[in-house]
Amino acid sequence: MQVQDAFSVPRRALDVEDYIDIARRHKGWIFGPLFAAVVISVVGAFLWPDTYVSTATIKVIPQVVPEAYVQSNVNQAMSDRISAIAQTVLSRPVLTSIITTYELYPRERLRMPMEDIVEEMRRDIKIGNVLNVASTKDRVPAFQIQYSYTDRYKAQKVVMDLLSKFIDTNQRERSSSSLSTTQLLKDQVDIAKKRLDEVESKLADFRSRHQGQLPDEMAQNMQQAAALQGRSTALNAALSRVNQEKIMMESELRIYRDRLAALNKDISQETSGSTYAKSDRMAEAEREVRQLEDQLAVLRQHYKETHPDVQRTENLLSVARKKKEQIGKEEDAARKSAPERAASPQTVREMRDLEGSIRRVQSQIEAKGMESDEYRRELGKTDSAVKAYQSRLEGVPASQKEYGDLLRDSELAKAQHAELEQKMNRALLAQDMENRKAGENLEPLDPPSLPQTPTQPKRPVVVAMGSLAGLVLGVMFAAVREVKDTSLKNLKDVRAYTKLPILGSVPLLENDLVVKRRRRFAWFAWSLACLTGIVVMSGSIIYYYVTKV
Repeated sequence: MQVQDAFSVPRRALDVEDYIDIARRHKGWIFGPLFAAVVISVVGAFLWPDTYVSTATIKVIPQVVPEAYVQSNVNQAMSDRISAIAQTVLSRPVLTSIITTYELYPRERLRMPMEDIVEEMRRDIKIGNVLNVASTKDRVPAFQIQYSYTDRYKAQKVVMDLLSKFIDTNQRERSSSSLSTTQLLKDQVDIAKKRLDEVESKLADFRSRHQGQLPDEMAQNMQQAAALQGRSTALNAALSRVNQEKIMMESELRIYRDRLAALNKDISQETSGSTYAKSDRMAEAEREVRQLEDQLAVLRQHYKETHPDVQRTENLLSVARKKKEQIGKEEDAARKSAPERAASPQTVREMRDLEGSIRRVQSQIEAKGMESDEYRRELGKTDSAVKAYQSRLEGVPASQKEYGDLLRDSELAKAQHAELEQKMNRALLAQDMENRKAGENLEPLDPPSLPQTPTQPKRPVVVAMGSLAGLVLGVMFAAVREVKDTSLKNLKDVRAYTKLPILGSVPLLENDLVVKRRRRFAWFAWSLACLTGIVVMSGSIIYYYVTKV
């Protein structure tokens, strides 16, 4: 019968008895790694320094003054602001100062650069997100600061230092941000005020250069011009009326003079016939004066006093009157030299009445002349004023666009300045609120804790995990050895692989001395290993408690 190759024969299925037999055969390979793992895990767990975590909670105090009254200059979200403060607090200079002050990480400082130590400290510091912490009245937003270190007292001091830096940095950054906002608004207000002054200066200069020609004065100018036109019309009507009255008075004066001349002629004819020629000369002179006066009155109705025809007629009238006066003086002298004859009393009274009427009418004519001159002067002033207002109205369209642009710029500058000034006042009020610490602040809710028990390492967990790892490793070693061992272990293997009936079995016979020596060596080796492991574990435990105290 041909025997099959052992490597080509599939193994039989194992049962519980087989597994127990395998564990009995390889118990050294199973319990050896297990015991070594227990020793290593115990030693590692107790030589691993304790890590204590100190925790502090900071609450966010909302703004004391209602936002309806004072609006804060800082509008950054709470989480963003806390993140920004954390970046400042966890910066390299700050952490370096804390490490130097409290002499942290002494061993690491001997073998590592400061940058790596700072990074390690950043990993040990944890800043929780904003959360809601229950309070007696309501739920207030808060966040936590944690620091892990081997010395619990130093951990508490570091957390206390970080807590104070958080609060101080928050107050400083809020004040700085509020001050920056206020200063920015002040600068903007100054720029707006300068712009407003420039526009107002241009507007004032424009108004001074176009006095009376401004578009907003157009209605007033039109009213004034219309009033002056009415005044000019009234003056012309009054001047015409005065001239008519003067002409009537001059006609009345001529009648009186003609009557007086006729009486004088009659008296002269009665007294002496030699004066007849002279009376004719007087009548001619008076006729010439009347004609010139009538002609002057007509010219004055159509022309002004400065017209050449009016001035020439006035000169001729003056010459004619002088001639008349000269003839009158000659006739008076002739009458005085001639023998006088008394005139009748009625004639004398009539002559006196005529002379009185003549003087009265002459006075009225002179008064009307003065009134006429006053009307002409006032009419000239009125015409000049009308021309001035007309020139203003004609100049309005040319300056209307420029004036409108200046007014629009002025209104915009005033509105911008008023708006910025209002914002600046609000910013100053918010700045005062920040200086009084009445804005949104940070305050400690829970002070830094002094940890009593370490958070790391979890020694039971470490020992259990190490033991489990050792057991798994031992089982793996036993499994590998079992797989490599192809010998027949028991009667089940013989029946399975030979397919022959078993008639009997012969036990393995060994030398008792060799067996005893082997057992004695095994027990010695295991005892020594166990004793060494117990000593090592006891030493590590004793070292832990000694150094902890």
